[in-house]
This record gives sequence, C-alpha cells and structure tokens, in this order.
Amino acid sequence: MKTKHFISAALALCMTLSLCVGARAAGSSAKQEALQALGIFTAGDSLSSPVSRAQFAQMLTAASPYKDGAEGYGSSLFKDLKGSHWASGYVRTAIEQGWMSGYMDGTFRPDQTATLEEGCAALLRVLGYDPSALKGAYPAAQLSKASSLGLLDGVSAKQGGGLTRQDCVELFYNLLTAQTSAGAVYGATLGYTITNGQVDYSALVAADTKGPFVAEGGALSLPFTPGTVYYNGAESSLNAVQKYDVYYYNANMSTVWVCHDRVTGTLTGLSPSKTAPTAATVAGVSYQLGTSEAAYQLSSQGSFQEGDMVTLLLGMNGEVVQAIDAQENESVYYGSVVSSAKAASTSSTTSSATASAQAATQVACTDGVVRTFYHSGTALDAGRLVTVSTTQSGTALRGLSTKRLEGAVSKDGTTFAGYTFAAGAQILDTDSGGGCARIYPSRLAGVKLSGDDVRYYTLNASGEIDRMVLHEVTGDTQTYVYVSGIEDNSTEMNISVNYTYIQDGQVQHINGGAKYAIKGGGAMLAYEKGALKGIRQLASVDLDSLSPLSAMGGGREYPLAENVQVLLRDGGGCYLTSLSQVNGEDYKLTGWYDDLGCSAGGRVRIIVASAK
Repeated sequence: MKTKHFISAALALCMTLSLCVGARAAGSSAKQEALQALGIFTAGDSLSSPVSRAQFAQMLTAASPYKDGAEGYGSSLFKDLKGSHWASGYVRTAIEQGWMSGYMDGTFRPDQTATLEEGCAALLRVLGYDPSALKGAYPAAQLSKASSLGLLDGVSAKQGGGLTRQDCVELFYNLLTAQTSAGAVYGATLGYTITNGQVDYSALVAADTKGPFVAEGGALSLPFTPGTVYYNGAESSLNAVQKYDVYYYNANMSTVWVCHDRVTGTLTGLSPSKTAPTAATVAGVSYQLGTSEAAYQLSSQGSFQEGDMVTLLLGMNGEVVQAIDAQENESVYYGSVVSSAKAASTSSTTSSATASAQAATQVACTDGVVRTFYHSGTALDAGRLVTVSTTQSGTALRGLSTKRLEGAVSKDGTTFAGYTFAAGAQILDTDSGGGCARIYPSRLAGVKLSGDDVRYYTLNASGEIDRMVLHEVTGDTQTYVYVSGIEDNSTEMNISVNYTYIQDGQVQHINGGAKYAIKGGGAMLAYEKGALKGIRQLASVDLDSLSPLSAMGGGREYPLAENVQVLLRDGGGCYLTSLSQVNGEDYKLTGWYDDLGCSAGGRVRIIVASAK
C-alpha cells in the first residue's frame, strides 16, 4: 500500500505552548518569559524603565522560598513605608532575610531606583555568600564576586548606575543558574529544572499552566485579565472564543491558549476495555482520553455507546478533554478519498447504527488526519474529492466539483492569487491514486500554481483561504525507493522480473510479470487503487556538499525533501543513516531527485553515500 505522510495539527499547538519542546534557548525574550512564568517578572513597563527598590524587593521575594507568604503584613517598618504600601510585605521579607537594608535616617526610600551594587549585594546574600568573607571593600568586593559567579552576564548597568527592567531580567535569570555558597545550582534548590545552564522553560510553563477547561457558553472563566491570547496557535483575542473550545491559562504569564480542535464521527472502539477506557476510536482514528470526565463519559457507565455519533473536544496534545452529543456540533470535513468499501453487514465492534451503513470510506482530510466515515451510498474511487458532514442524524458524504484558482504564492508564503492564507490554513496535496500529504503555506512560497494544480479551496468569514486541496503539486504524495537489484528471468514466452528495493532502510521485493523502464537507483513507485501501476526512474546528480535544507551539485542548488532518505553504501549493501553522518569531503554523494514536473517538486528524495 502506498506510503502517505501526515502531520497532525495538534503539533502546532504543542509548539505554540512550548510544553512539548525541550528547554528554550536563553535569548533575552526567552529569559523574560521564563521569569514571568515564575512570577519574578511581570509584563507591563518598557524594559528600559528603571526598577525601584520596592520593585527589587518584590522580585527578590518572588525568586525565593518565601514567595507565597510575603503579601500584606500590615505593619510599618520605615517611616516612609507604611503597612498599607503595596510592597510592605516584600520589603519586610527582604529586611528579615538580610537581603536588603534601610537607611540610617529610618527610611527605606521605596521609590528610589535600585543601583547595580545594591542589587548584587542582595543577590549574593540570597545565594548564601557572607559579605564579611568577600575579598575587598564594598562595593568592589560585591561586584567582583557577582561577576565571577556570572550574575553580571548581559547586564549593562555600571557601578553607581541604576538598574533597568532589562538589567533585572539578566540578573535574576543568572541568579537561577548561579551556584550557591554550598555549591548547588540556586534554581534547582527552588525545585526548578536547570539544564546546561538554562532554565527549562517548558517545565516552568507546564508547572504553572492550568487546564484543560471547556468554554461551555463561549466565554472563559479566568482569574485575571489576559495580556496575550493564542487561538489555535495564532495570536488572537477572547472575541474569537467559541462554545466548547478547550482552553488553558498561565496567570504568571498572563497568557491564555485556546484550542478549537474537535472531531465528530462514529464511536467504534474503546480500549483497553469499555469499563475503564484510556483510548477511544472515532472515525477510524484512536484518541487518548486526557481527563477522567472523558473516560467516564465514554465508558460503559457513561452516556455514549459504540455506534453512536459523538463529538470529541481535543486538547493541545490531541487528547480527548470532553465528549458531547454530535447534535451539539456539526462538523464539516474536506479531503480526498484514500479507500472505500462496502461496510460489513454485521460487526462485533459496532452497533446496528454502524452495521447498517452501506459504505466505509477513508478520507484524508485537509487537517492531515485520515478518518473513516460510515455512510449510505456506494464505495468511492480513491482520489475522489469529497466533503463530509457529520451530525447526530448521521453522516453525509458527497463528491465535490473542482473549484480552481491560479496565480503565484508570495515569496513569504502568506498570500496566493490575491487571497491571504488564514492562520493555520489547511492544505492537502493529493494524487489520483489516493496519496495525500499535509503541507503548509511556506512549502509553496514563490511557487506559481496553475488552474490544474488547485482542486478546491474555501474561504473563512474574513475572506482568507482556510482550506485548499491540490493535485500533485509537491511530489510529497509519492513513494520513493532505492532499487538495489533487478533480476530478469524473462523468456520469449514469459516476462519475469524481480526487483529489490530499499524504502526507509527496509529491504523489500517486487516479484511479477511486469518489466519497467528502470536501471536501478532512485525510483518512484506509482499506484492506482492500491495496486502497483509502475516504477519510474528518478533523475540523479553528483553532489558536492550538503546542508540541512539543500544540496549543491553541478553548480546548482537542490532543496532536500524533509524526509530525505540517506543511504550509506558499505560493501555489498546499503544502510539507512542520517544527513549528519555524511559529507562531501569524505563521501561520494549521489542525489536522486523527482523530475515529475510538479510545480513545487524537484526535491532530492534519496542520497546515497559511498566512502571515497
């Protein structure tokens, strides 16, 4: 069966929230976001604005084990800082812990700008360094020790100068990664993850992010007014929220993430059991149950049974947060038929509602997910363009007429034929054999598309392209292999040719009575209705050098396919390796690229490396 490549839309959400990625690079903005996630730093004023002594005391307390008990002591420590002052609790904590001190005249001067030496002295005390043990006099001793510990890395303030918010971003981030007097990493003593001298941003966000919640009435219940709202991965506003959207929030970051990701279809399976399921199969796709509520709703004790039409509300990682009646949500899908067959008249895993359906059709939807729909009517040919509507009353699947569009995609991949691509636009490349590949607008940047290239498109309420189905534009729908052997046993009366090929490192064989015009090397397998129709030779080029995105050969640059197969020829065989393991200096490199005439094709699909 033909290999197809799909990318789940849920991944984009994971990247947006940064919960499923590793520690972020510690650039200035990443440091600020990490400190905001910890509650040490708040969004608001310009980074160039000065930081007062009261504000510095607040940051110190937030970066300490006392952060949860410092607000509102209600007593006066200094004549210029009454108990009603917003920072009285923070200042009391800073004084009691010996991090800061007042002035001889009995004042604290909360509105006075904190100086570099004051800040360094305070942070050194937080780290447990005794001022009397430092070499030299104040403030040179403090500044010297702070510098040796890395506290001053990235700080622009000089001795005697006031601290800005940008300086404090650097100081407090460095504090978390600095060593205490006992030799421990300070951030680790507070329970934070420090990896390679950086604060693990993903872990911070995950620890303080609340959710998932469901917007039952189209509005969010939040304990704060959000500064930033992301809707399906794009920056938006609360006005975009719809009923039954799933959301998460981080109060420290003043950020909300909203997911409008749901699937409607027939519930056909629960695993490992109906009594205590951890996964549910809807429209032929298995989804993990992410909440106890979802597990109960879909269990034998809940309100849904196998064979029911159900809508699953999905969270940021594609997990099921809640299940609702399909009648509460009408879903419409667009895509291309992968396979279609008569549904069984009886089934041990489905109810009579499913078993009575006349056909089961797999559709590659524009969001990159292959779903199985049970519907009335006959089986459909692979590659047919269809739309599917699902409601509680059933599933309606119908063919679509071509809706063409032509023009050039802008060089930045944001517009096409006078239309803007919507945030999260769903684009599916298809072929006549049922092969499909989810792609993104950036993949089409600078490409001119003819009317035959675009099969269908839809516009959202803002007049932007939100879905588009293409026909063999990228070449990504095809199956690419390396033919390593051809054994021709044909006679005058009989054609018998055996082909050996390598696909993704696996050796496979084609034995049959067909002879194809191929000499070995890179090739494309062509399918029709699931059956091999032919083998087509790819074009080859000797490569001089490689980069992660392209290769140079014969004075020309060739883009690499994202899933380029790299084979190392060793002795009599070829073995799968990676781009990072080969180079033009030590290896003879041969690239095989598709020359199918696709508008956005011409990519190197296979690289074979032989030691020089």
